[in-house]
Amino acid sequence: MATFNLSSYNPSSFTLVGIPGLEKFHICIAIPFCTIYLMAIAGNCVLLYLIAMERSLHEPMFLFLSMLAQTDLILSSTTVPKLLSNFWFGDKKITFSGCLTQMFFLHFSFVVDSAILLAMAYDRYVAICSPLRYTTILTNQVIIKIMAGIIIRSLCVILPVVFLLKRLPFCRTHIIPHTYCEHIGVARLSCADISINIWYGFAVFIMTVLSDLVFITVSYTIILNAVFHLPSHGARQKALGTCGSHICVILMFYTPAFFSILAHRFGHNVPHHVLILFANFYVAIPPALNPIVYGVKTKQIRDKILLLFSLNGAQ
Repeated sequence: MATFNLSSYNPSSFTLVGIPGLEKFHICIAIPFCTIYLMAIAGNCVLLYLIAMERSLHEPMFLFLSMLAQTDLILSSTTVPKLLSNFWFGDKKITFSGCLTQMFFLHFSFVVDSAILLAMAYDRYVAICSPLRYTTILTNQVIIKIMAGIIIRSLCVILPVVFLLKRLPFCRTHIIPHTYCEHIGVARLSCADISINIWYGFAVFIMTVLSDLVFITVSYTIILNAVFHLPSHGARQKALGTCGSHICVILMFYTPAFFSILAHRFGHNVPHHVLILFANFYVAIPPALNPIVYGVKTKQIRDKILLLFSLNGAQ
C-alpha cells in the first residue's frame, strides 16, 4: 500500500484559472461584478447603519436583518475581490492557507445565511400566528441565543471541512478551474480517496441548507394558512406585506444555489464556463439585492432611507 508524507504534499499555492474558455473576456466580465460588489457593500452598510442608529428598528426582525447584512458582506467579500484582482491584474495565485481560509468563510457564511433566513421565518411565524405573545417569546435574550446558536452550528459543521482538506495529499495539478476555492473543487485535485469529503459535504448540505429550507417551507405554509383566515382584507394585506420581502430574499438565496448545485451534479451537458459564471452569481447577486428588496418592500426601512437621504440632500 502506498503511503504519503502528507505535509510534503500540501502545496504552497494554487492557481485560480478564472472562467475557463472566457479568458479574453475576463476584464469585461469583472466590470459588472465590481458594480454588483459595490452595490452590496453600500446597501448592506446603509442597512447596518440605519438599524444601529434607529431605536424603532431594534426589533427581532431587524436584528436578524442586520445579521443577514453582515453575513452577506462576508459572503461577497470572500470571493469577489479575489475575482477582480484575478481578472484585472492577473493575480491568479492563492496560497494553500489562503485557499482554505476562503473556502471556510465561503461555506460558513452560506450556512449562516441559510440559518438566518430560517430564524426570520420563525420571527414572521410568531408575529402572525401569535401576535399577542410576540414580545414575550422573542425577547432580547432569546434573540441572542438564536444568533449564538446559528454561529455555533455553522462553525461546528464547516470547521471539519478545513481538516478534511488538510489531510489530503495534493501531488497532481495545483490548478483550480474556478475563480475561488470551494470544498469539493479543491478536494478533486487530490491524489487520494475523497469519499469522506464527498459524503461529509453531502451530509452538511442535508443537515443545514436543505433542512432549513424544509422548516422555512413548513413555517410559511402555516403563516399563509393563518393569513388567509384573517377576517379583514386590510389585515391580510398587511400580514402579506410584512412577509413579501422575506419571501423574495428566500427565493433569491435558494433558487440560484440549488440550480448551481444540481447543474454541477447532473448538468453534464452544461458548458463549464456557464457553471462557473452561475457559481459566482449566486455568491455576488443576493448580497447586492437583499438591501434593495428590504428597502423597497419594508415600510420602516424605506421611510428611514428616504429620511436619511433627504436630510443629507438638505445639508
